[in-house]
Amino acid sequence: QERLVESGGGLGQAGGSLKLSCLASGINIRTVDWYRQAPGQQRELVAAFSPYGGGTRYADSVKGRFIISRDVTKNTAYLQMNNLKPGDTAVYYCDGVVLATEYWGQGTQVTVSS
Repeated sequence: QERLVESGGGLGQAGGSLKLSCLASGINIRTVDWYRQAPGQQRELVAAFSPYGGGTRYADSVKGRFIISRDVTKNTAYLQMNNLKPGDTAVYYCDGVVLATEYWGQGTQVTVSS
């Protein structure tokens, strides 16, 4: 059964770091990307692997601070978040695709205090 489980969220301080994990079951980890949704905002793509060639892409707001990675042996994706800002406060989701069907995790809350 397809499932994504995020972990690693919590309270961080401005300038600090947090690392999120996304464990995938029944979903190819190579399709997993990271999104976030702040209160009153639409869900936005934060970090993703490019579908061709293995590069990565990031939202402008997190470029140079966040790093997406994955361990295919553990079927786990990661989001390393550095130099956190209060504007990074949001629920973070990972999503993956199986046969054109998109699956989402339950989300993990990240709150950054100034």
